[in-house]
Formats: sequence, C-alpha cells, structure tokens
Amino acid sequence: MKTKAEILRLVEEEDVEFIRLQFTDMFGTLKNIAVTANQLERAMENKYVFDGSSMYGNLRKGEEDMYLYPDLDTFVMLPWRPQQGKVARLLCDVCRADGTPLNVNSRTILKKVLKEAEAKGYTFFVDPECEFFLFHTDENGIPTTTTHEQAGYMDISPLDLGENARRDMVLTLEEMGFEIESSHHEIAPAQHEIDFKYAEAMKTADSIVTFRTAVRSIAKRFGLHATFMPKPKPGVAGSGMHMNISLFKDGKNLFSDPSDEAGISQEARWFMGGIMAHVKAMCAITNPLVNSYKRLMSGFEAPRDIIWTTRVQNTLIRIPSLKGEETSIELRFPDPSANPYLTLAVCLAAGMDGIERRLDPGAEAAYRFEERTPEEKAAAGVGQLPETLREAVAYMEQDAFMKNVLGGDFVQLYTDAKKAEWNEYMSQVSEWEVDKYLYRT
Repeated sequence: MKTKAEILRLVEEEDVEFIRLQFTDMFGTLKNIAVTANQLERAMENKYVFDGSSMYGNLRKGEEDMYLYPDLDTFVMLPWRPQQGKVARLLCDVCRADGTPLNVNSRTILKKVLKEAEAKGYTFFVDPECEFFLFHTDENGIPTTTTHEQAGYMDISPLDLGENARRDMVLTLEEMGFEIESSHHEIAPAQHEIDFKYAEAMKTADSIVTFRTAVRSIAKRFGLHATFMPKPKPGVAGSGMHMNISLFKDGKNLFSDPSDEAGISQEARWFMGGIMAHVKAMCAITNPLVNSYKRLMSGFEAPRDIIWTTRVQNTLIRIPSLKGEETSIELRFPDPSANPYLTLAVCLAAGMDGIERRLDPGAEAAYRFEERTPEEKAAAGVGQLPETLREAVAYMEQDAFMKNVLGGDFVQLYTDAKKAEWNEYMSQVSEWEVDKYLYRT
C-alpha cells in the first residue's frame, strides 16, 4: 500500500505538476478535480470539496457539498499527458462532511459487497474482456461511425487499419502498470479487444475506468474516436464486456472440481444459479443503455437465452476451457457502457446469493440450443433477457435483491433516470420510421 510520503516523493522526482482527483457519478461517468502538486498534501487529507449534485447526473440540483477521499493505491502517472509538467491521477471515494461514505457512490456499493464476501472468507478475481470500436472523426474532430477497413476476427494489417493505435494503447497501459494478456481485431470492421490480466474485483473495476480513458485518449492522437457504445452500427457485431470470474477461499479456487464432467464445483453451479435468478433485473445495470438491447437482440454471438454451456454460443454464461486453479465462469451479457463498480457488485452479490440459497442453474444447454424455436425454448422452461431498457428497469424495480445490494435510494434514483431516458428515446422519430412509413401511410 502506498503512503502519503511515497506519493509526495514520486511527484517531486517525476516533476508532476497536476494531479487529477477522479471519481465516478452513479452512472459510471468519470469526473475529476485537478489540483497542482503543491495542493496534493491537502488533497490527501480529504479536504477537497465539490458540489454533490454532480453525483446524480442531471437528476438533482443544490445538493450538499461532498468530500473526496483519495485511494492512495490508485496513484498513477498518465503517460499520454505532457512529459514536462506531468499529470497523475488518484481515484477517490465520495463522502459526506462527517466522513460517512455516500450511499449512492458506486465505488462504495462495490466495497460493501466485497466486505460481505470477505466476511464469508471469499476473494473474487475478475478477468474482463473489453471490446470497442475505432471510428474516424470529421474535419472538425466530431466523431462519426465511418471506417475504411473491412478487417474481421483476428485479422492483421493492412486489413486492420487500427493496429498501430491498438499497439500504442497496449504500450501506454503497460506503462501505467497494466499486465496486458492479448489484443486483437474483433469480428466487426473497426472493432477491437484488449484483455488485461485478472485481479481482485475492486482493482479490476478501477482498471476498467482507467482503461476506457486511456483508450479514448490514445485514439484521439491517431485522429480516431474510440467508443464503448454497445451497438454503434446495424448489421455487424456489437461490443461486449465479458467478465471471467473466479472465487477463492483459503487460497483455493472454489469453482474447480476435476472430478466433475464440466470441471466445475457445486459452488460454481450455485453461483451460476444466482446469476440466472437475478439477471433480468441485473440487466438494468450491466446493460444500461437503450442501445444495449440492440446488441442483445441482434444475434452476432450476443446472449439472449438464460442458459449456460461449456461451448461458445449465444449463451448467458460459458465455462472456459482452462481448468484447475484457473477455472472461471464467463458472464457474456454485460457490455462496455456499464458502470464497472455496479456491474461487479450485482454480479458478485447474485453469485453469493446463489451459493447461500443453493440455487440450481439447471443442466447445461444442449448443443445449438439457441437455434430452437421460441416455443421449444418455452417448453424447456428457458427464460430470455429483457428486450428493452424499459423492461429491464421494470424487473429491477420489482427485485428486492437489487434494492438490498444497491440500496433503495439508489434504485429509486436510477430507475427514475432510466425511465426518463427511455421516454426521451420513444419521443424520437428515427430515419428508419420515416423510410418505412412516410410514403405508405
């Protein structure tokens, strides 16, 4: 764990002039206050105040002041900033004037879930797979959805026109302390994936927030716009944020069972059962945009059926081939627009609920199950994910489990905001509607 003295020494030795005190609002949007190096000691004493209204998006005005509590272990230099007069950052928790954590702060919510897990002897490790698109910008620097490439899955240059940008992203992330396992072109033109090594859940959530900022910043250097929008273009694959989760207790991977046909333990099955029991309500968090459901409903290996399998399909949960101490459960439904703190909080809490209540996930789905008719799926008792954000929000409002994990205040504020977002969407008239109906009616 870093100390105040170590950080002050690093700032002086590395000629750091600015420190960004970063935090996320309740929707996962990254915000910050920048301070100069001579104000750093005051910042580390939790004396920086900001208007608490910014925690709620556009939902509230005139809120009480909040205080930033920097997590010293998150201090890191931002390599894409100037090399003279460098810039560093500290991720912060948000607290009230009396020092109590703000209950709608997403980092606080994840901390609460992890504390409950720790009390049961659990440690969670998460390995995320983050997908994104790289599009051109216009002559004014405004993002477009234009790309000149036609590369596909794992293609290389000259087909992969984003290879150089992706390389610089990897090198930048490594300079920041990430251990990058792999990177490659994804299925759709201009779509990419960078995978970094698994870590404990809080570190993973912090890393995803940093990852998105780094990717966007490096893309801009190349005249490109990086977007984590789940489905920016019709007719091609959307972007997911698959989560590979492992559960450890007493230094052992509780998900591993070499004697099992699938190589997974009873705890792993119960964990999946918890996810499957709550996933319809969880989607309001893990797939938080109107656009998220255009990915889920479009095929292209995005899951729709609430099933699990050991094979790669359009499946909610997949068991990867690595076994033993590397056994994990892959959740394939979250997308990269999601708030990583809340996503991990609800996924881990749902899994623990499954273990606590010994929820049965059912048998592994039959091969090519996703190709069966809706009637055949219904006869097999298989549910499906919500088809719209409005539907997911309705499930969230009805689920007492979600209110327990996230807090009643959070759920009320969040669902109000998402219903307003849905209503705004429904008030729009799309180009498709004009093309479809204008001349026919």
